[in-house]
Amino acid sequence: MEIQLDPAVLADKVRDVPDYPKPGVVFKDVTPLLGDHVSFSTAVDWLVTRFGRGTVDKVVGIEARGFILAAPVAYHFGAGFVPARKTGKLPGETVSVTYELEYGHETLELHRDAIAPGERVLIVDDVLATGGTAAATVGLVEQLGGQVVGLGFLIELGFLEGAKRLTHDHVSLLTY
Repeated sequence: MEIQLDPAVLADKVRDVPDYPKPGVVFKDVTPLLGDHVSFSTAVDWLVTRFGRGTVDKVVGIEARGFILAAPVAYHFGAGFVPARKTGKLPGETVSVTYELEYGHETLELHRDAIAPGERVLIVDDVLATGGTAAATVGLVEQLGGQVVGLGFLIELGFLEGAKRLTHDHVSLLTY
């Protein structure tokens, strides 16, 4: 059963920060939402119920704010949590993917043994912008043999059309 969500309740907790990180950008700051126990738990509960208990073996959180949402989502699923980290941050053997950003390149890594073939994986991050990071994470999960069951985001910046780069079901609590 999917819980009903009034996006305005969560949107009131997102703060606009003009000209950050550079002039002309309006940054969507989710820290007030995360700091409010009702809004934070509502966001986590909504992601869990949207994908249905028992449907996920692992939850991948994308560095770094994705960790904040993905860990409690994994806990509620009874699933494992897997961090997708920038290059050089994970000890041990990793798989990696380098992808293009609007301002350069980035590399993400997962531990090679983090996801077993056939495991059902939900990918969680705070913001879907251009879709490059999310698509790269999908590629890493699939490289390890995981089955991506969906992607969940707190915010989607719809005007950047990042959803067009995704080939799997995705949900966003708020869209700007």
